[in-house]
Amino acid sequence: MPELTYGSYLEVEQLLALQRCQSPGPEHDELLFIVTHQVYELWFKIILHELDHLVAALRSTDAGAALHTLRRVLVVFRTLVAQVEVLETMTPLQFLSFRSSLDSASGFQSAQFRELEFLLGHKRPAIVRVFAEGSPERARLERRLHEPSVWGAVLYLLARSGYPVPSAELNRDVTKPAAPSPPVQRLLIEIYRHDVTLTQVCERLIDLDEIIQEWRYRHVKMVERTIGTKSGSSGSTGAGYLRGTLFSPLFPDLWAIRGEL
Repeated sequence: MPELTYGSYLEVEQLLALQRCQSPGPEHDELLFIVTHQVYELWFKIILHELDHLVAALRSTDAGAALHTLRRVLVVFRTLVAQVEVLETMTPLQFLSFRSSLDSASGFQSAQFRELEFLLGHKRPAIVRVFAEGSPERARLERRLHEPSVWGAVLYLLARSGYPVPSAELNRDVTKPAAPSPPVQRLLIEIYRHDVTLTQVCERLIDLDEIIQEWRYRHVKMVERTIGTKSGSSGSTGAGYLRGTLFSPLFPDLWAIRGEL
């Protein structure tokens, strides 16, 4: 068997061969665009890996492991936010020099980001139909659609910790997005007043919700400064579509109790 080296372990040669520019020339800035988005997809893979671990930790009532995993996910998302600045080094004209070569390719088609949204409770069955029937991407999204979200696992943890979570919440339709629940909010107020460990879990989820909103905002501003009000590559409204994703909390109950504590 050949000796394992840094290059063979990480498959560096294969990795470096994955950047295939489509523009004539190719245009200088297309390589930056490709590498940055490939790095995003690698980080999405890590986040999905960690969020699956988070769900398992929550369902096994291991709050310590859940807190550690949430900290790692938060650090990765801060990296994603910082990475936007790399793309912002491109001027509008530099991006336009190769934009036509993207054809209909768009970040809207990132299956991993859609998986991430589903896992965090932002379930939208219509998104599944964006991907071709029978494709691996659609199969993964259909599986995520029918799996409990992170918030569902949190409610399970609360119930296993002795809190009377309503059965309607524990057995809700997991294909539907998270919705505010006054009974759950009353439980959360008691937890914040009396249970330090579970409060820490909830606060890390607020941190996660906030950093994702920050990433979405930075993404919107990056698109605005690059293409202005033009349509997105896939025919979407571009920055207009992205602005519509802002200020929609993933964990509405955790935000709703702020004025009641």
